[in-house]
Amino acid sequence: MWVRSTMTYRFSFAMTLLSNFLATGFDFVVILLMFGQVRGLGGFSFGEVAFLYGTTSTAFGLADLALGQVGRLGKRVRDGTLDTMLVRPVPVLAQVAADRFALRRLGRVTQGLLVLIWSLVVLEISWTPLKVLLVPMTVIVGWLIFSAVMVVGAAFQFWAQDGAEVTNAFTYGGNTLLQYPPSIFATELVRGVVYLVPLAFVNWVPALYVLGRDAPAGLPQWAAFVSPVVAVGFWALAGLAWRVGIRSYRSTGS
Repeated sequence: MWVRSTMTYRFSFAMTLLSNFLATGFDFVVILLMFGQVRGLGGFSFGEVAFLYGTTSTAFGLADLALGQVGRLGKRVRDGTLDTMLVRPVPVLAQVAADRFALRRLGRVTQGLLVLIWSLVVLEISWTPLKVLLVPMTVIVGWLIFSAVMVVGAAFQFWAQDGAEVTNAFTYGGNTLLQYPPSIFATELVRGVVYLVPLAFVNWVPALYVLGRDAPAGLPQWAAFVSPVVAVGFWALAGLAWRVGIRSYRSTGS
């Protein structure tokens, strides 16, 4: 319904899609400006940083397109409009995700994908079948991990009711963090996103294997292929958190 509504005004949709594409592209403009002054960033070349940027931006863009609307759950909890979704014969999470579905977010996906493709063209990588497999797997696994974090954040709002910014720290903040090589960050921070909140498996761990570099925080090289397991673990946690949140929901009481 929301897609049909959006496409009714095609020129308006084209303009919002273009504006989304350009606005999200400013992150990459920052990287361009940096490399206008330096030859490398933390020992990484421009093409390598572009590869990191492209993988995480595409993955986050897909997650934001599919589940970006779950951040509005807190408002529905506060005003009681979530009740209308509970009585429909459709999963509540699907309804929350589809609510005001924003097709313009394809701009972020397109922008990240273009940077990713460009980086693969300019990089001189010693390709093997495993590395070829890891490139699409990195994007898909990153999509799943970011999506699971969004669902956990939505579940948190059953109690916090206004905790969207907390989730954004891990989603938007995580996306920005992973656009840059781990070598420029403090060791404690890198270990935190590897072992504590393993967002590093979105792209750092598999992407560094593709680039022929050491895995972050002392992980073995084979850890690049553990990313799907981490994604499954994230979704198991997300599913549990969502079920607990739904069961604890008591409407507004009015």
